[in-house]
Amino acid sequence: MNGKHNRFSFRERLNSFKYAFNGLKILIQEEHNARIHFFISILVCILGFVFKISIVEWIAILILSAIVIGMEIINSAIERICNFISPEWNENIKQIKDLASLAVLVVSIVAVICGLIIFLPKIYQLLFE
Repeated sequence: MNGKHNRFSFRERLNSFKYAFNGLKILIQEEHNARIHFFISILVCILGFVFKISIVEWIAILILSAIVIGMEIINSAIERICNFISPEWNENIKQIKDLASLAVLVVSIVAVICGLIIFLPKIYQLLFE
């Protein structure tokens, strides 16, 4: 291996942020479901301020939002890799994409359930007490 590539480079570290922000731009511009997840995450954060949720509830909301969005990013990357490898229809590729999509669905369902556990009592209290 060339020793030049093993040295720490501050410029390369900064470039990694540039690449990540480019990925964010691609995600927002091209992935409809990611925009939905971002919108819901922002809405949930607004509700968190409105209902003055606890620190523990904030931690849960932020971790779950990050997991859902992170899983959406991974799903999008898997779909792009699959489309690159096999542009034509392929049953194996379909199964890979379906499984990656399922991962997003599973974490999204858990996030919704946790959101309901956090917010339903507060909404109930607001409406009926």
